[in-house]
Amino acid sequence: MNCIQSIQKKILATALSLLVVVSSMAQDAAPAVAEKPSSNLLATLLMVVAVVLAFIIWGMGQALIAISRMALEKAKQSKVAATLLLIIGAMLLSHTGMAQEATATTAENAKAAVLNYGGLSPNNFWAFVGVIVIEVAAIIFLAFSIRRVYQELVPAKAAASTTRLSSWWSGLDKKFFTKAVAVEKEADILLDHDYDGIKELDNSLPPWWKYGFYITIVVGVIYLFYFHMGAGQNPTEEYLAEMNKARIEKEIFEANNKDKVDENNVPMADANGIKAGQALYEANCVACHLKDGGGNVGPNLTDDYWLHKGSLNDIYKSIKIGYPDKGMQAWNTKFNPKEISQISSYIKSLKGTKPAEAKAAQGDLYVEAGTAAVADSTATLSADSTTLTGKTAGK
Repeated sequence: MNCIQSIQKKILATALSLLVVVSSMAQDAAPAVAEKPSSNLLATLLMVVAVVLAFIIWGMGQALIAISRMALEKAKQSKVAATLLLIIGAMLLSHTGMAQEATATTAENAKAAVLNYGGLSPNNFWAFVGVIVIEVAAIIFLAFSIRRVYQELVPAKAAASTTRLSSWWSGLDKKFFTKAVAVEKEADILLDHDYDGIKELDNSLPPWWKYGFYITIVVGVIYLFYFHMGAGQNPTEEYLAEMNKARIEKEIFEANNKDKVDENNVPMADANGIKAGQALYEANCVACHLKDGGGNVGPNLTDDYWLHKGSLNDIYKSIKIGYPDKGMQAWNTKFNPKEISQISSYIKSLKGTKPAEAKAAQGDLYVEAGTAAVADSTATLSADSTTLTGKTAGK
């Protein structure tokens, strides 16, 4: 009983010291912000929380070490000594290592002052949060460890202090999670198998694992019947179906797209479009065709002679696919269809202009279809007029 009272006094002293630390650190944090307007309040708060949690971990670790020593003295000759040693070793590793990591990490992250997450960079903010989460997890672990060692030290008192919540959780754990026999009753399920001193327990499988295994069997049967014997599609069929769906959606989109342009349907751009085409032309085409279109390495773009015809659709096609054998690259990788149509419209608008140093004509004479029809009708009218004049003169 004196030992238990000593433990309780140590825990009470640790709690009081933690309260003093929290209050003093909170008082120190406020003046720091007032004296240094550039300091970050969120960083200070997170650091205070991390340091306080580190002190809590240290205090709980000291308490756990104290009661564990007492439990070890009591259980020196019992079979639970190895379990207690394992708990203490895990506790020591967690509480020393994590406390050191928390202090070092918070000290490094306090240096950041980027205006994000309350003045912290995302990396530093989440580093603080990660440290605090780890410390909270360590506190929970230490609390369960203290409770476990206390139960081993004073089993009768621990059983008497069992609450309804702990009883409910214990029943739920045995029914759905572990379903393991208590350590005190393991001798009842110990098998005769002995492998180099290692004996086997006839414990049941954890219910969650067993039920999960049953579910995978049911899902496997459904999968077999649906995908291999039913209407389910294999990966190749799913891929082909998705590609066909995408093709149909693309066709619908293009059919409803008012800005659809290709080499078979190139509208003449308006004044703004021609101006945009001029900017693109002057930025990319003047090296071969000069700024005024008179031609340099490439042909003259202002006359009626074209190497690959001279309609708006033909000019668009020449720009789009190019003619590498004649030094004309394909521009469809750099310009979208609308931009190519604007460049084509600008080039079409250069017809009839008079460049300062126009290059000699190249290619074949190109006459627009409508212009050719007008020329033919004009020639016919001229011929008829000549015939009529001759007849009149003959008279």
